[in-house]
Amino acid sequence: MHTEVPWAPKLSPGDAVAVVSPSAGLPALFPAPFELGLRRLRDEFGLVPVCYPATRRLGATPQERAADLHAAFADPRIKAVVSSIGGDDQIRVLPHLDRELLRANPKPFFGYSDNTNLLVLLWNLGVPAYHGGSVMTQYGRPVTMHPATVDTLRAALFEAGPRVLREPERVDSVVGNWADAGTFTREPESEPAEPWRWHRADRRVEGRSWGGNLEILSWLMMADREILPPDAYEGCVLLLETSEEMPSAPDVYRILRNMGERGLLRRFPALLMARAKAWNFDRPLGPAERSAYRKDQREAVLRALAEYAPETMAVLDVDFGHTDPQLVLPYGGLLTVDGPARRITARY
Repeated sequence: MHTEVPWAPKLSPGDAVAVVSPSAGLPALFPAPFELGLRRLRDEFGLVPVCYPATRRLGATPQERAADLHAAFADPRIKAVVSSIGGDDQIRVLPHLDRELLRANPKPFFGYSDNTNLLVLLWNLGVPAYHGGSVMTQYGRPVTMHPATVDTLRAALFEAGPRVLREPERVDSVVGNWADAGTFTREPESEPAEPWRWHRADRRVEGRSWGGNLEILSWLMMADREILPPDAYEGCVLLLETSEEMPSAPDVYRILRNMGERGLLRRFPALLMARAKAWNFDRPLGPAERSAYRKDQREAVLRALAEYAPETMAVLDVDFGHTDPQLVLPYGGLLTVDGPARRITARY
């Protein structure tokens, strides 16, 4: 059963934050965005990043990555824990985590993508977390951090209270190669943002958030890890996003269908579905193809809702997860989805 502990105090300039790699030690492979992210944590946010033995090391074992998390959470000097990046191997770390240690030392954790594994585990323990805000991707963005990302990161780190989420005018469309030094001398390419789309927006829903990356949630269900009985999520707001691997619309539908068969989907009165990442190096889609990919994914989501959760309100193409700007959202905190007002409010 889910238990809840009081949320940790907000940070202050000069506080130490742990930087960990629970999924993959990609800072070793791509030092440029990592070092840039560390510098911005220090210079722009006034925080003191502390790295751990496996943070910069490729091939660290699940036990070594778990040990870094234990050290970060147990150290009273550390006021928050920030992921360097995601990956695809964090599910093997979960069995090695000391749940009582994490529960006894609650502090906010920041991550998304493969870090969904840890977000779900911490939710079950009642430990505060935020969906988003990894060092290499958000803090290490070329040239400058996106202002909308900075705004929600500052709210998560330093501020308390409600904040209305804003739709961006433009979104980044093409990512530069981290192995190319020139990537960090120019702004990422962008395109006009398609608007957020509202479905069954005839009510106002307030609930605690749960969810994360759709592919990782499917792995957790396959491995029978950390997913609680469906009634544990009754009344929550579901957050879902897809990764740079760009799953097909049929795959998105099938995962949601299986969540429906499990009895999960109908427990959530509201769903926020992230704007799909629609470009990758092995699938460099053009503008029209990107728009079509996102349209197909939206239709897959709505099909699953029609079949398994016809009363659920949904907002599609919200800018969190694998998006730029990335709105960093409370995970386990309160979200208000106001359909008639077409407004989403996060309580930080």
